[in-house]
Amino acid sequence: MLMTGFAGFLGLLKIVLMALAAFGLFDAAFRREDAFRAADKQTKVFWLIILGIALVVSYLFHLLSFLPIIGAIASIVYIVDVRPAVKQVSGGGGGRRGGSSSDGPYGPYNGGR
Repeated sequence: MLMTGFAGFLGLLKIVLMALAAFGLFDAAFRREDAFRAADKQTKVFWLIILGIALVVSYLFHLLSFLPIIGAIASIVYIVDVRPAVKQVSGGGGGRRGGSSSDGPYGPYNGGR
């Protein structure tokens, strides 16, 4: 019974790691190439290859082997380090953070005062 629970936990963990790699892969696929260079990170093609390999390896190999752990580390590095830098360079993408609706491109608009 304990082994069945452990196997279920490993199966769930494998799904989570595959989801991380898939999220990183799809996120990198929809980012602009020049944003990676502007953020001083590796190229878009590099991250697509690394995250694609991480996704395939996490699907094919047992979770306790060496390769899925490396793939998980690569996915986490992309999500924690590369993605925020590329997102910041490319203008965010999503709602406004801070500021008000009267802010212009160079600061707050004060109506000519």
